[in-house]
Amino acid sequence: MTAREREVTATPSQPYTPFVPCAQQVPRPRAGFGPTGARGAGRDLLALVLLPLPLLAVALTLPAAFAGGGTRRWFGGRSESQRAEAQAAKDAAAAAFYELDTAQRDLRISIETITAVDDSPAARRAVSDFDALGRRIDEASRTYIGAVDAHDLDRDDLEASVAAHARTELTKAKDELARVKQELDRFEQGLGPLLGKAETQLARLAPAVERARQSLLAASNALDAVRGTKLKADDLAARLAALAPELTKLNQGAGQHGVPETLERADRVARDAEAVRAEAERLPERAAEIDRRLVSLRTRAQALTTRSGQVEPVLSELRRRFSASCWQDLQHVPDQSAETVRQAERKLGEARTARDEQRWADATSLLSTVRALLNTTDEAVSAAGDRLRRLNEVSKDPQREIDRTRFAIRDAQRLAMSGRNTPDPQHARPLDDSVARLERAIGTLEGRHPDYWHFLTELEGVRGTVGRVVSQIREERGGGA
Repeated sequence: MTAREREVTATPSQPYTPFVPCAQQVPRPRAGFGPTGARGAGRDLLALVLLPLPLLAVALTLPAAFAGGGTRRWFGGRSESQRAEAQAAKDAAAAAFYELDTAQRDLRISIETITAVDDSPAARRAVSDFDALGRRIDEASRTYIGAVDAHDLDRDDLEASVAAHARTELTKAKDELARVKQELDRFEQGLGPLLGKAETQLARLAPAVERARQSLLAASNALDAVRGTKLKADDLAARLAALAPELTKLNQGAGQHGVPETLERADRVARDAEAVRAEAERLPERAAEIDRRLVSLRTRAQALTTRSGQVEPVLSELRRRFSASCWQDLQHVPDQSAETVRQAERKLGEARTARDEQRWADATSLLSTVRALLNTTDEAVSAAGDRLRRLNEVSKDPQREIDRTRFAIRDAQRLAMSGRNTPDPQHARPLDDSVARLERAIGTLEGRHPDYWHFLTELEGVRGTVGRVVSQIREERGGGA
């Protein structure tokens, strides 16, 4: 309840009249000068002339009794001075009262703005503090209304002491109203961050909802355009239809669902609708890309079928020239490659069917499976030829691999000793082990049928260990080494 409403309800037996400052009150008409004008004044004067002498004397005393247009008696300058001061105090209290009432109304709008947007602990605390201030305003208003009702400053027999007492009480009420107004002002200043945040969100609300609606419209138009090219987009249509209930809630407004929830819903609808629109516009290009991948993967599968047939002659040469440990792990490559290619061809057929039925997601997934199968086959087929090449190279010149590995070890040892008299044990130990491991690998080359593959893998392992030590040293030294 506002202060104005409290004033009305506080005195139910009296009709409410708006406050009019004392200086603006219309003076009462003087006796004898009503609507009749000059003619009425002439008649009054004639009546006085015709009156008997005693009555004439009495009549001549009446204007002095009613001077000033009122019915007050004349009690002297001090009484009227006290009455005027009391009336001025009453006017000042009324001004403070309505100033407080206006401030409370404005602040209530701010509080309602915050509560419509924000449900945080700070916002709830602001509402609680505003309610407490409302109780303080009620108390100050009751004091003011009680002071006004207790003193009739228009009484004819108003005594100077009564007027002085009224002035004191009204001034006290006015001061209390002013103090509460100051508290209200301080509270309003503290609401700045919360109110700013709330107003920002409210300012975002209408554009966000409109953006969601426009995004839905754009997605619907894009979907219609795609269907006009004889392409199906059933999954996109289903996704767009799922947004219809969200649009209904947006149309119901933030008053029913809350501002934060409506903003979040609008952003989500706009984002999802934009995704549908983008996919719909890309659908013709996506169909063309699937067609290209079908042709490309089928060509690659045919090429791998041919290459798989070349693995067996490579294995035959490996068996003839090198020890069993150099080729045993490749024995399964021909059969496995042939089976993998057959699987890829079956998946290609399924992908073609999905494409013809315009099941775009299924076609894309199947093509990814085909590509993975062909990659596996390509690696296995290439491994056989790469194994033969590397074994041929190391059997002709093993010293090249030995020198390469020793250089890596020596470089790491120099780095470990840089700026030190003795190496760190955590660096020296793995480097020493790498030297011993290299020597053992070199020893495996002796004999009639050296295990060149073991030799190559050992030296690769040594270089890997040395590389990790170098990385550790550089990391510990901040990359400056």
